[in-house]
Amino acid sequence: MTAYRVQDTTVIRPALRPAATRSLVCLGFCGGGTGAYRSWAAALDQRTQLALVCYPGREGRFAESFARTWEELAEDATAAVLSAADRPYVLFGHSMGGWMAFDVVTRIERQGGPLPAALVVSSCNAPNRGLTERDRFPALGDSDTELLAWMATIGLLPGHARSDSGLMEMAYELMRADIRVRDSYRYPPGATTGVPVQVLWGRDDRVIEPAVAAQWRQVCRGRFRCDSLPGGHFYTPDVWRALPAHIDAL
Repeated sequence: MTAYRVQDTTVIRPALRPAATRSLVCLGFCGGGTGAYRSWAAALDQRTQLALVCYPGREGRFAESFARTWEELAEDATAAVLSAADRPYVLFGHSMGGWMAFDVVTRIERQGGPLPAALVVSSCNAPNRGLTERDRFPALGDSDTELLAWMATIGLLPGHARSDSGLMEMAYELMRADIRVRDSYRYPPGATTGVPVQVLWGRDDRVIEPAVAAQWRQVCRGRFRCDSLPGGHFYTPDVWRALPAHIDAL
């Protein structure tokens, strides 16, 4: 049985399953926290512990400063993933979190740490392309109104938050902090992973390159698969709620 810190603010386990034999460790997307993933606990069987990495500056880490650069956030995320690797695990990242998950895996490979059984990247172009205008979604120059529309579409804002100017200001600050981090990403030349990789993407997602499978293959040395799903950047609501069912390694 694994003992967890009751007040762990970096790795959140929404439903403790001490007898679980594996974990699904999730990294967040731009402007998001752990909330978008919490309902997945109900979609996982009792063998699988859901473990959600909380980035600095939000939720239980609200008092901490936002990461200022990709490197700073990647170091934090790598330490968090390693702290969650107390059993075999699958590492998942959505959108910006997909690049972060790839970066974290390559760092763990170099360090000789415990690698995931699989890396799952969702709604995310291949990192070796570098950051392009297609990936700047949302963009730093977007107005508050444009950011609000995006956050509302993906369910980042509860209804009461929109009538609270203080909460809205914090939401915009968080979103722009994450956009700055994302825009500082630079692909390490030649970086690849030998971990099995699964790519998930929405058929209606305008962010994703048509050649997404071929491009991801270029950075994967091991087993690889690519699956398209209904919907856009966050799929359809039904698909998102049950997304773990589409993860081949679970």
